[in-house]
Amino acid sequence: MRRQRNVKIVATLGPASETMEMIGALHDAGADVFRLNMSHGSHEEIAEKHRIIREIEAETGSSIAILADLQGPKLRVGVFANGSEELEEGARFRLDLDEAEGNLERVCLPHPEIFEALEPGSHLLVNDGKIRLKVIDCGGDYADCEVITGGTISNRKGVNVPDVVLPLAALSDKDRADLEFVCELGVDWLALSFVQRPEDVEEARSLAKGRAALLSKIEKPSAVERFDDILDASDGIMVARGDLGVELPVQNVPPIQKRLVRRCRAVGKPVIVATQMLESMIESPMPTRAEVSDVATAIYEGADAVMLSAESAAGDYPVQAVTTMDRVASEVEQDPTYTQIIEASRTAGRATVADAIVAAAREIAETTDIKAICCFSQSGTTALLTARERPRVPIIALTSNVRTARRLALSWGCNCVVTGEVDRFKSAVVSAVRAALSEGFATAQDLVVVTAGVPFNVPGSTNILRVAPCDEKLIFASDPE
Repeated sequence: MRRQRNVKIVATLGPASETMEMIGALHDAGADVFRLNMSHGSHEEIAEKHRIIREIEAETGSSIAILADLQGPKLRVGVFANGSEELEEGARFRLDLDEAEGNLERVCLPHPEIFEALEPGSHLLVNDGKIRLKVIDCGGDYADCEVITGGTISNRKGVNVPDVVLPLAALSDKDRADLEFVCELGVDWLALSFVQRPEDVEEARSLAKGRAALLSKIEKPSAVERFDDILDASDGIMVARGDLGVELPVQNVPPIQKRLVRRCRAVGKPVIVATQMLESMIESPMPTRAEVSDVATAIYEGADAVMLSAESAAGDYPVQAVTTMDRVASEVEQDPTYTQIIEASRTAGRATVADAIVAAAREIAETTDIKAICCFSQSGTTALLTARERPRVPIIALTSNVRTARRLALSWGCNCVVTGEVDRFKSAVVSAVRAALSEGFATAQDLVVVTAGVPFNVPGSTNILRVAPCDEKLIFASDPE
């Protein structure tokens, strides 16, 4: 199923979108990637959604990526005797390890790791930052705080600690069990929550054992500070603006988003911009103008994908939300300003032969009448490098590895085609031409650019480029092989 846009759409599945009919409708409306939120649902329910997606993939002939989003450690307060209390600005409030029910003066925070990391002056945010506490005094089992921003605190509300790196692993026991389950199930991407350092990614990689690509969610200030190291350790990035906006001043989030997207583009790794993109469509069939502008901004920045969360998982209008995002993306990409912005922000450095080959492919395609760039890639490296260039013509990513095709479904502009195995460049050219013709990218009178690595099946060996006619008779007649 060819999309008339390059940016990809990630749709989260949930109670509003768990049937075969609804998931199929979301895919038809424009969803390229489906997110399974491991915070909700049993393994049996996750497996059923996975089965449905793969069935739709087989019926449509599309390569669909499945992203399993691991929950990560959940930091929450305990319960209150009255269910909730109203904290007033300037009041004192204690957090401690005492499991007794809370009151207006204190509540349990059953996470000794937090108390180990806190210092006087640190801040604690409760209920998505609606309540802000400043630590006045603390020890190994308590923190006496001043209420900086008051409000209602109630049972099991979440706690954020923005000022310190917590001595917590990104993977809880639940996450490790979920990771093993979804890797055996056959998901394509794992999203890691609570990433603070590159070591968090390496732990997940050792457990995944190559069965899924790793996408780090950037949702904490410590992850922003060590972003380059985390990016090096990851296969992709999710800019989780919701949590970033809780732990950082909200005005800091837009420039951080731009910097992170730019860095991901520079190294050719997929980046998703996520959270609250069409939030009002949870309850309304129409988005706000501000939300449309927000989605458009992420696309203008060159993000590989934009994501729907509750809009498609639990909202009243999941198909309309995907359709809206699809229409916004198509409209933005037709804007001449979009092309100008993308090309002005393109990275100029060329460090390897592969970099030079894909840059040359783009330049040839954009200066002559070329209809598509066809990348033959077993590991996906050639396609990722080509996507980094953000060419004006379509990218056809050809591979005999269905897992590679599915992973590339997340990457900007990649139209994934699964082909038979090839061992010669001539066979790759023929496969590329046939794909360009059958998928409607070109006619027999057109030309395409074909790139590949010889010898085949060696990751990162992109070293050959050819401009090929789409008339198969001409290929066989002119090729000395």
